[in-house]
Amino acid sequence: MAAAPIHIAGERLMLDPSGVLHWPARRLLCVADLHLEKGSAFAARGQLLPPYDTRETLARLLPVLRLYAPRRIVFLGDSFHDAAGCTRLAAADRAALVQALAGIEVTWIAGNHDPAPPIGLPGTAVDDLCDGPLTFRHIPVPRAVGEVAGHLHPRATAPTRAGAVARPCFVSDGRRVLLPAFGAYTGGLDTADPAIAGLFPRGGRAFLLGGQRLYSFPLAPRRSSVAMKVESHGGAGALPLLAGIKLRNG
Repeated sequence: MAAAPIHIAGERLMLDPSGVLHWPARRLLCVADLHLEKGSAFAARGQLLPPYDTRETLARLLPVLRLYAPRRIVFLGDSFHDAAGCTRLAAADRAALVQALAGIEVTWIAGNHDPAPPIGLPGTAVDDLCDGPLTFRHIPVPRAVGEVAGHLHPRATAPTRAGAVARPCFVSDGRRVLLPAFGAYTGGLDTADPAIAGLFPRGGRAFLLGGQRLYSFPLAPRRSSVAMKVESHGGAGALPLLAGIKLRNG
């Protein structure tokens, strides 16, 4: 898959079409909003969902870990759908996750869904993490610089020859980057929503997740109308390809 480079606070970061962020200089991988065990959380409340979200999410995460072989990984909060989610992991899923994280320095950032450290999993739990000029946190802070955050599950819509396509996306303006939700059972919030648009008053760029590449277009400043031009990161001919490409579900 072809990752797209961006620069935040002078640091070169790579946005991967899977939805993870890679910081090559630190050999650090960052992933947001897995919401593991969401299905079992809903089942406990009598709302039955297929109980396969954790396994599907891990099936996408583990190959990314093998691909990048990071020295460090930062989970940007809401890694579990509720505070007790880690206790409901199936034995096979827990074993696969523990094995995949072996030898990696793991940081669990507290989310609004999972404010407590995960029980029985390797790593350190923190409210946020500062590393050089970057700050990793769950909920973005207005006017922050050098911020890597999740929480809002950004999603954008791009025009194609076959009609509009809505996909999870990264959002960045060179001052911060907002990561898409990685979990199988996560929804999305449109980038035009005030909760996201208010973080990027001068506009920015959305990077839509494709099957093997990202597709980017500018986001207009608030109260402005800037024409949208879709670009491909990782290959030519973005608009025709976007109409026919196999996009990740989510």
